[in-house]
Amino acid sequence: MTRVLLTGGSGFIAAHVLETLLKRGHSVVTTVRSQAKADKIKEAHPEASSSNLSFAIVEDIAQPGAFDEAIKSDPPFEAVIHTASPFHFNVTDVQKQLLDPAIIGTTGILKSIKKSAPTVKRVVITSSFAAIVNPSRGAWPGHTYSEADWNPISTSEAVENPANGYRASKTFAERSAWDFVSSEKPNFDIATINPPFVFGPVVHYLNSLDALNTSNQRIGAMVTGSCGKTIPPVGTGIWVDVRDVAEAHVKAMEVGEAGGKRFFITEGFYDNVEMVEVIKKHFPDLAEKLPTEVGEGAELPKEIFKIDNSRGKEILGLKYRGFEECIRDTVESVKPFLK
Repeated sequence: MTRVLLTGGSGFIAAHVLETLLKRGHSVVTTVRSQAKADKIKEAHPEASSSNLSFAIVEDIAQPGAFDEAIKSDPPFEAVIHTASPFHFNVTDVQKQLLDPAIIGTTGILKSIKKSAPTVKRVVITSSFAAIVNPSRGAWPGHTYSEADWNPISTSEAVENPANGYRASKTFAERSAWDFVSSEKPNFDIATINPPFVFGPVVHYLNSLDALNTSNQRIGAMVTGSCGKTIPPVGTGIWVDVRDVAEAHVKAMEVGEAGGKRFFITEGFYDNVEMVEVIKKHFPDLAEKLPTEVGEGAELPKEIFKIDNSRGKEILGLKYRGFEECIRDTVESVKPFLK
């Protein structure tokens, strides 16, 4: 059993990380922004006792010293899993709403750990394929993306629009974490988890489809008919199941060899035409809502980059779920909220 601080416990990925931690017998304190969120999480885990699930309120992770109190624990923490970071595009100020929370939140928690939690030996940080991809290269035939790649986005490009801001927030936050470890030489090492689109069932106390996480919103748009009759563009075209992302976080905490490494966590390629077909197959009652016309970019390009996801398989022992299972389970989890 490991004593773990999990940040951002009400988030989409964090909710699955919490479930995985509890199933594997770890003792967890999770940070939330309010007591109301803590109460909802506790309600969702009636089997958990106060000794293996408790909470710390951190209202604003971008504030200096935000985690100073949360990182203090008796018994002391041995590991931290840091998932708290914004992922949405509904912003008016990229710097304040995306860049600052991601970068200051990440460096802030590392500073708090170094200052007040000398027993912590491993910190696992949720990063993203956004910190790996080079958007200017497009489909980039012939290139193989791996943990060796870094998004080359600049600070001036970061504030041009919310999409750039999100990619920059993940890139700059992850770089700042590696720089911190290099310059500060703390007692802990770090591992980062870099997934692309994360689909999968929702377990994080969803009240309505308005609260759906950004990746799953494209599924929500299809099954509600809000994307219209045209199948939308696929984007980067690689994906992973949230349950496998959660497993990766916990294994990166547990496996000694994971320290000091990035993990590009992806099952492989998909496109939105395939997504529509999977939904239609398993939920014929939703067929009339689904888009039917193949829009530009809805299918993968005939020539596209390759991926190297071998590190997660070899070091963390990951076995990825398939696309059909993932999309089926995702739609099943949101169906209660469909009108």
